[in-house]
Amino acid sequence: MALERGLELIRAGEYFEAHEELEDEWRDAPAAERDFLQGLVHIAVAWLHAGRGNRPGCERQLEKAARRLDAYRPSHRGVDVDALLAQVGEALVVASDGDLSLGSVKI
Repeated sequence: MALERGLELIRAGEYFEAHEELEDEWRDAPAAERDFLQGLVHIAVAWLHAGRGNRPGCERQLEKAARRLDAYRPSHRGVDVDALLAQVGEALVVASDGDLSLGSVKI
């Protein structure tokens, strides 16, 4: 249930709240699900950092998200991981160019 709520919050641009919700899910998750959930947490935090103008924090979180989610390609638990990682890659390029206008996450 927390996963679905966390995804809804990401879609709504409520990144701090999404982070909190997904962390609750992560704490209770079996080991095989933890990297997936942590990857989603990293995405929420990356967009939160972008909104706050924290470029280094944004880039670090995007890199962590990519590492954690890669093993869950092409999709996992209803999430199109390939599409999500494509967004992460695009966001990294934008952020590395100094622009933190990442738009919303399409998840």
